[in-house]
Amino acid sequence: MKVSVELSPEHRIPYAVIYTDHMTEEIQQVLEGLQVNDMPIIAWQKDRMVILQPTEIYMVRIENGETILYGKTEQYCSRKRLYELSAQLGKQFMQISKSALVNLSYLDSVESGFSGTLLLKLRNGCKEYVSRKYLPEFKTYLGL
Repeated sequence: MKVSVELSPEHRIPYAVIYTDHMTEEIQQVLEGLQVNDMPIIAWQKDRMVILQPTEIYMVRIENGETILYGKTEQYCSRKRLYELSAQLGKQFMQISKSALVNLSYLDSVESGFSGTLLLKLRNGCKEYVSRKYLPEFKTYLGL
């Protein structure tokens, strides 16, 4: 497949065009990789509603029955369940335990944990363990 990228200040929003005579599996994979989820996430912070973009969310965790979204410095509450947010946030997020999703773009480091698990540290200081159930998929993501 030939690929060309044109950089210009007049193109503020990326735009992709694929020219082909028929659909192939390779093109389908490229299309899936290019899918960007622009749907905003509605969250709450104290008594105000906040509209977040998926790129503003570092981690989603269930704590005491509440869905907490972690941003760079702020925390927000959501009324959605983890599986609903997972579907809405898209491929840049991965479920790493029964109660947590992480934005793979913000991984800072990975350390060995107890009983064969891994401890993920995010750029905002959040830490979360990858449970054994989700470990194989995470290791595949890392290429291990």
